[in-house]
Amino acid sequence: MNYFAHSPRDGIEAQTYTDHIRGVSSLAKRYAMESGRYAKRDRALLQRVIEKAAEYHDLGKLDSENQKVLSGKVPAKVLPVNHVDAGAAFWLNDQRSSVLSAVVAQAHHMGFPDISAELIREDRAFRDAQIADHVDQELTELEKIHNSLISQRCCTDIEENVDGDRSVFLRMALSCIVDADHTDTARHYGKYPQTDVHIPLNAEKRLARLDECVKELRHKGSDTERNALRSEMYQACRNADIQSAISSCDSPVGSGKTTAVMAHLLAQAQKRGLRRIFVVLPFTNIIQQSVETYRKMLTLPGENPEEVVAELHHRADFESEDVRYLTSLWRAPIIVTTAVAFFETLASNFTGTLRRLHELPGSAIFVDESHAALPVNLLPIAWKWMKIMSSEWSCYWVLASGSISRFWTIREIAGESDPLDVPEIVDATVRSKLSSYESSRITYRCNLAPQSTQELAKWTASFPGPRLVILNTVQSAAVLADYIAQKYGRGKVEHLSTSLTPLDRASTLDRVKVRLDDSSDLDWTLVATSCVEAGVDLSFKTGFHELCSLSSLLQAAGRVNREGGNNKAEMWTFCIAEDGLLKLNPALKHAGIVLKEYWEQNIPISPEQTTQSIKDEIALYGLNRVHRKLMEHEDLQNFPQVERDFKVINSDTRLAVVDTSVAKRLRAGIFNWRELQKVSVQIAKYKLDELRIPYIMDEIYHWNLEYDNFLGYMAGIVTVSYTHLRAHETRHDL
Repeated sequence: MNYFAHSPRDGIEAQTYTDHIRGVSSLAKRYAMESGRYAKRDRALLQRVIEKAAEYHDLGKLDSENQKVLSGKVPAKVLPVNHVDAGAAFWLNDQRSSVLSAVVAQAHHMGFPDISAELIREDRAFRDAQIADHVDQELTELEKIHNSLISQRCCTDIEENVDGDRSVFLRMALSCIVDADHTDTARHYGKYPQTDVHIPLNAEKRLARLDECVKELRHKGSDTERNALRSEMYQACRNADIQSAISSCDSPVGSGKTTAVMAHLLAQAQKRGLRRIFVVLPFTNIIQQSVETYRKMLTLPGENPEEVVAELHHRADFESEDVRYLTSLWRAPIIVTTAVAFFETLASNFTGTLRRLHELPGSAIFVDESHAALPVNLLPIAWKWMKIMSSEWSCYWVLASGSISRFWTIREIAGESDPLDVPEIVDATVRSKLSSYESSRITYRCNLAPQSTQELAKWTASFPGPRLVILNTVQSAAVLADYIAQKYGRGKVEHLSTSLTPLDRASTLDRVKVRLDDSSDLDWTLVATSCVEAGVDLSFKTGFHELCSLSSLLQAAGRVNREGGNNKAEMWTFCIAEDGLLKLNPALKHAGIVLKEYWEQNIPISPEQTTQSIKDEIALYGLNRVHRKLMEHEDLQNFPQVERDFKVINSDTRLAVVDTSVAKRLRAGIFNWRELQKVSVQIAKYKLDELRIPYIMDEIYHWNLEYDNFLGYMAGIVTVSYTHLRAHETRHDL
């Protein structure tokens, strides 16, 4: 008799149980070996737990009722008997205390339960109470069938006691199982390459290539003090002798940090034997420019740049088998991504997201603009994960920023223990030179009177251009850009935010660069969100930044007078009035109040004040109560609650495709995640539901309202009536 693991679909035959178990076991063992190579604790345990969970994860599919569906004889969308319960029951009955294997087997579809709550259930812990009696009766027969199909049983010669951090260990084990399960299933249905493309980091060769490119770039550049400092910065980072697992880089904007820190990471990867490099940029940031730079400077002859440097704009994680092939994985040697995608993976309990975590051990991680990577409330648990990944999984971290906040020195964030030594990779002499140059580059000013759309447009237009205006919400940026275009003409304004797809953001960025290079094209404004605060090489005459955090203001100032040629450059802080169009961002309220007090008390606006600004915010408002509980939930392995509470952006967003032809291709299953992210945007789910945006599959929607390459999807949301605005202007003028 044939037994099956997956039913026939779309002309493809059912996958046999034997083929699936062997495929998953083979992949899971490989993933365990690759990640376990960098485990400083529990290496043997990791391999055994994964081996055991992989072999029995689908044991429940052998149930006769499930086989009727899996064979294709009985049509059904879900299996009649929860198939994960049998695998959990099998290992819970094992005499060698195989609880971890049982927990991982049980979690391979829905993620982990609240472990502490499960333990209270005693003999029904980690079991499906509704079917447990049925499974217990069938378990001996299921095991008999399994043994007849899978001749070699896994090894059970080790007690399952975790020496390191138990929560991270469990996530790592589940990651290996889930990735193996999803990958083998996708291969069977023809939605995954039969052979993985594995490109090694080759740190030594890529560092030599980077050296050549930087040398050529400096040779072509002008002989200025700025370029001389960049060369010093590059050599200082490249040759830094760092022994610690976490370091920092306090470097002003425009100092060449993008390439300098990459040189440092490659040198450290070579020294430490690391396999992968991550560049983590702020959650609202544009990453194309960094990706282009790295692809140009790090790709070796004969390589595909897209396979060497992976570009992950936003999470594209899917749970259903139909669209798992679209999931973005961490398989490239160099990965450029956002803080949302990176840190929420560490916190996740969704198997579609968690499946990539096992690729992280043995990596060098560059958290660029670390001041803006995470909200203050999430820093305590993120800092804990950083220390665990470095001490237990051989990761090396560089926390860098032009306005760095040394949050690890703040007791409320770092905890009561002695603070960890986090050395600078750039020596004090070079940092002093860079800081001296930075202090004379720009003047900070403020106008704290709240301004409406009309007032803000008129006020900013009175300053020398080109101008940069940064607002705190996507809606405010779209509203102001649209108003300026209608009032003064489309040629007077450009707009850049995450309401645009990555493709359209790239086109807009290219157009902005061309305009900035044109010395005759001065009277125009780029209206943007904080996505331009880092990772983009732009330089404006005058800058304006809506009241926000001190560190964001300092970072945004790096887009004004970037080369230091203008001795009258100004960066203004302003406030908005919610006029029905402009919208405040409540998440930035507390940090904005702290900065407002600095202005009112004449406290200098400088990078040296950034750490104190976080201390002041905590002193005034404390850490959010929910996020204070995060550490407790993590310690208790309450995985669902950690996943729910750890949100870099405090909104439930979904992927929306803006192109009709692409939506049709997606429905036909002929798309991949790299293409998907280029033509999609992230939109709040409540907004999608409110506007009745049609659903394509799983977590993907088709944006069928207005979309254009100027305002993006906001063209379909911000239906602004300019009649009443112009009527107001007329009354005001009279």
